[in-house]
Amino acid sequence: MVMSVERWAWGSVAINVVLAALHGLLAATSGSLGVTAELVHNVADLLAAAAVLLGLKVAARKSRAFPYGLYKVENLVAAGLAGMIFFTAYEIGRDALLGAAGPVRVDWWMLAVLIATLAIPLTFSRFELRAGQAANSPALIADAREYRVHVFTTGLVFVSLVSEWFRFPVDRLAALAIVVVIVKTGWDLLADAMRVLLDASLDAETLARVRAVIDGDPAVAEVKWVTGRNAGRFRFVEAGVVLRSGELTKVEAAVQRIEAAVRAAERHVERVLVHVEQAPSASIRYAVPLADASGTVSPHFGGAPYFALVTVRRADGAVEAHEVIANPWQGEERAKGIRVAEWLIAHKVGVVLLKADVRGKGPAYVLRDAGVEQRRIDAGTLSEALAGERSRSRLRA
Repeated sequence: MVMSVERWAWGSVAINVVLAALHGLLAATSGSLGVTAELVHNVADLLAAAAVLLGLKVAARKSRAFPYGLYKVENLVAAGLAGMIFFTAYEIGRDALLGAAGPVRVDWWMLAVLIATLAIPLTFSRFELRAGQAANSPALIADAREYRVHVFTTGLVFVSLVSEWFRFPVDRLAALAIVVVIVKTGWDLLADAMRVLLDASLDAETLARVRAVIDGDPAVAEVKWVTGRNAGRFRFVEAGVVLRSGELTKVEAAVQRIEAAVRAAERHVERVLVHVEQAPSASIRYAVPLADASGTVSPHFGGAPYFALVTVRRADGAVEAHEVIANPWQGEERAKGIRVAEWLIAHKVGVVLLKADVRGKGPAYVLRDAGVEQRRIDAGTLSEALAGERSRSRLRA
C-alpha cells in the first residue's frame, strides 16, 4: 500500500508540472491577472506535491532516535501545504487589489486550454481522493482536496476570460474570489493537521468500535478504558482491561488475541497496547441453570431451559442484578453445551454453578479457557445456591 501511495504522489507532481506549464503559457500570452494567479497557485501545488512525496517516503521509517517512526511527518507536510496555500492567497489578493491593470488578450485556443486544465485535475482528484481514503493518508487526501479547489478557481478564470471576450472585465473580481476559496481550504487543512500534531484523540465512533471488539473477547471481564490517537495515516490504540484469569499463559494469549482483533476490525492500526489490570472487579456474575423460571436448579447444563444471571457484590454478597433468561440453544441437537458456554461467556459470567458433571467435556474446556470458574452444587433452588456461595465466601474470608 505504501508504494501505491507513493505512486499517487508522483502522479500529483507530474499533473502539477503539466498544469503549471499550460497556465504559464496562458499567463504569458493573455496578460490575465486571474491566469497569473492560477500559475502561482500551480507552483505552490507543485511544491506541496513534492513535499507530500517526501513525507510519504519518510513517514514509516524508524531509527534509534525515532523508535516509533516518523508518522507525523505527513501531518507536518499537510501543515506546510496550508502555509503555501495562505501564501498563494496573499499573492493573489495583493495583485488583485494593488497591481497595475493591463490589457487582457483572449483567443479561442486559450479557452480550450483552460477546459483541459479543468478536466485533468478534476479526474485525477477523484481517483487520488479514493486512494488517500483507502490508505488513510492525510497528505494524499489534502492534495486531492486542493485539486478540487484548483478546479473551482480555474473555472473562475475561465469565466473571467469569457467575460473579457464580451468586453465585460471581471478579472480582478475572479482573483479576489479565488483568494476567499483558497484561504478557507488552507484553514481546514491546517486545523486537521494540528489536531494530529497535538495528539487529538480518535473519534468517538472509532473508540466505541474498538471497545466493542475488546469487550467481545471471552477472556475480558471488564473494559476499564479505551483511548487512541492518529499519527499521520497510522492509528495507535491503548486499553485497560480486567481479565478473568491471571494465569500468565492465558493473559499473554488474550492480549495477543485482542491486538489481532483490533487490527482486523480497524484499518491502519499500527500499535495496540493492552494494559492488564489485576485488581478484581467489585462484583461477580453467577450463572445457574434452571429447570423453570421460578428458580428450581436444573440437573442439566446445555439442556437447561433457563439460566439465572445474578450479579453479586464481592464486599458483602449483596445482589446487584438478577435476571432469568431462556436458553436459546436448548433445542440444538449437536454441541449445544459448547454454544451455551460461549453464550454465558458473552454475558460476562465469572462463575457457573451447576449440578451436571461437565468435566472432560467441551463446555468445561470452553469455560476454563475463558477463565470462568465451574462449581458443583447440590442445592435444589437458586436461593439455596446463592446462600451456599455466601457461606463459602465467609468461610474463605
